[in-house]
Amino acid sequence: MDYSQFLAMKQEIGLLIVFVLVFLYDTFMPRKAQGAIGGVSVVLFGLFTAASFLCGCTKEVTEAFSGMYYTDGAVCAIKNILNIGVFIVLIQSIKWADSDMQIMRRGEFYELLLLTLFGMYLMISGRHFLLFVIGLETASLPLAAMVAFDKHRYESHEAAVKYILTAVFSSAVFLMGISYVYGLTGSLYFSQIARAIAFEGGASVMLIVALAFVIAGIGFKLSLVPFHLWTADVYQGAPTNVTSYLSVISKGAAAFAFLAVLWQAFGQVYAQAWEWMLYALIILTITVGNLFAMRQRNMKRFLAFSSVSQAGYIMLGIIAFNGMGAAALMYYILVYIFSNLAAFGVIGAIENACGKVHMEDYNGLYRTNPRLAFTMMLAMFSLAGIPPFAGFFSKFFIFTSAINQGSVAIYVLVLIALINTIISLYYYLLVVKAMFISTEQGDVPTFKSACTERIGLWICVAGIIGLGIVSYFYNSLLTLNP
Repeated sequence: MDYSQFLAMKQEIGLLIVFVLVFLYDTFMPRKAQGAIGGVSVVLFGLFTAASFLCGCTKEVTEAFSGMYYTDGAVCAIKNILNIGVFIVLIQSIKWADSDMQIMRRGEFYELLLLTLFGMYLMISGRHFLLFVIGLETASLPLAAMVAFDKHRYESHEAAVKYILTAVFSSAVFLMGISYVYGLTGSLYFSQIARAIAFEGGASVMLIVALAFVIAGIGFKLSLVPFHLWTADVYQGAPTNVTSYLSVISKGAAAFAFLAVLWQAFGQVYAQAWEWMLYALIILTITVGNLFAMRQRNMKRFLAFSSVSQAGYIMLGIIAFNGMGAAALMYYILVYIFSNLAAFGVIGAIENACGKVHMEDYNGLYRTNPRLAFTMMLAMFSLAGIPPFAGFFSKFFIFTSAINQGSVAIYVLVLIALINTIISLYYYLLVVKAMFISTEQGDVPTFKSACTERIGLWICVAGIIGLGIVSYFYNSLLTLNP
């Protein structure tokens, strides 16, 4: 074995170095120095993220381990986008991790978070189903421990049990699909599976069944309907900072990995099999997510069903089956990171200060905490796709990429998605109405959020406004996905 192949895994190695340094600091530094572990984690990960951007994302293709590992400009870019989200989550988590309830195990939180990100890296770069499954499980199992991090809360335990059972079941379904694929094609390499399917002349009944299992397995990770029932309970029971990580980083990594699996392994049966499967899933996901979001009064459950609906929009980039679709998907994930983390940042700040998480508690928030209300308003406008904020352009680009496919079915699909966008305006504006228009006074008093929480929110606000003004980043992503 040529160990120089590990040098192709520059981002994975860099992340492991950060993980080891944080672990050593947590293990060997004296108790008096332990209070700085949050800042140390943020600084180390910030340096790693900056180095990843400075190295640049070129179009050069690099493979290792006989093609099991793959990286190019687009893969590097999506990892950098996820790094931005993780950096914001780390900053926003310092106040919560330093609280009396978490102070004894705060080091484990940062270590588990970095470990699950490493698994997502492997999942994104895997071009062999063995490496893909290793990455999938490395990303999933530490998340179960993070969901259960509030060990004194029954809801956290319940959420962890539901998450781990769902993860086990979805992995079993996914592995069943892979076993069928291996039996039909004789390989677990994406490229060889595609060649075997082309040689056989297209989709057989067994291949369609196998593909349905694969889509269902990843659909659980993405919270696609009807595989979404765990989402609201887990989001509500998990600590808010873990919920924000689940809703943004985990979903973004799974979406890009899903794109790689469908395009590179099963691209030969796009029109015959998985195109119509995704049509049904997208319509159900967007519609059901919107309908259930309208009924929620707990803010975390509200954003849980909002994230279900957003997953449907993300899938439009996959169904486009072109370079513009991949670029639009990556841009959508970037915008979604800033928008959703802004919303969860406000929820986390309020929860840390007074423990309030219900929509009625936000009544009159503008009168007591105008800056938090303004940030939440921007997040809701961006998630709803209201111009000129970043969410409008992310939806515009992803709709455009899908329409460029040119079929009548895709026009109908985009029309349904547009109608659902109008429906989503109703429940996003409910939050804005509660904060700015409601005459009732909520239970959130005037308070000053922590400095780290404010920094995280400033970054999110800058991203929401900046990406709504400058489209250069989307153009850069488009050049990486010809």
